[in-house]
Amino acid sequence: RNQLVLDFSRPEVVDGIYEQTARIVDQGVDYLKWDYNRSIADVFTRGGHDQGRVLYDYILGLYRFLERLHTEYPDLLIEGCSGGGGRFDAGMLYYTPQIWCSDNTDAIDRIRIQYGTSFGYPVSAVGAHVSAVPNEQCGRVTSLAVRGLVAMAGTFGYELDLTKLTEKELAMIPTQLRLYHTYGDVFRTGDYYRLASFAENREYDALMAVTKDRRTAVLVYVQVLSRERRAVQVVYPQGLDEGLRYRSSETGAVLSGAGWMYGGMALPRMSGDFGGKWIVLEAVDP
Repeated sequence: RNQLVLDFSRPEVVDGIYEQTARIVDQGVDYLKWDYNRSIADVFTRGGHDQGRVLYDYILGLYRFLERLHTEYPDLLIEGCSGGGGRFDAGMLYYTPQIWCSDNTDAIDRIRIQYGTSFGYPVSAVGAHVSAVPNEQCGRVTSLAVRGLVAMAGTFGYELDLTKLTEKELAMIPTQLRLYHTYGDVFRTGDYYRLASFAENREYDALMAVTKDRRTAVLVYVQVLSRERRAVQVVYPQGLDEGLRYRSSETGAVLSGAGWMYGGMALPRMSGDFGGKWIVLEAVDP
């Protein structure tokens, strides 16, 4: 894209960019996206020091820049971003606690992307959005409901033109927002469990999150591909308290934690591809 890379191995460059950035943040900015869209090749510096350590000094310079931003603006949220996850690493996660893990926002592809990301990073770090359809990366069309379900297992947001949504879709947005504001912390601060992987079974995906006190659990199920005469699909929740009793928001059934985990949960039948369900298991007092 005819882009060049600022030489952050040079302290005067780091200081200069910091001063420019600070002037912008001082206008009331509370969110900053730090992108890294060009790989560094043929590395050298005009700074006059050892050319063999330019990349090392570059990263240290970047860390100094971000550390200074955090010190001066402790409430500033910095989101990391890069094509191919090039800056999705533990060092940057300290400074950018939210990271855009892929420009591919298709809900079905995001199932795989977020599944893999979850092995190394918390849900709270994963930027996940409900995007427009047909998806600009692959052209796939999925319902707003399914796109919302997948984005719930991340930071959740919308990146689409609201004026192009149907009345039915517009009416769905307040419901999705209520769900996220009610149960988003279950995903962000609770324990996360991968129950089934579409990448492995080629049919459906299921995950859940459980609060630390194990009284509330949220299970997200996405039927990706429909199968002819499919038997009832059963998933096995995890992380519940075996001695507590939980009510399903889907059926109203009440079972012990042991009952749900070892007996399993029969998922509702759905017709067609790209369907999904959001099921809450809430502990009930004896």
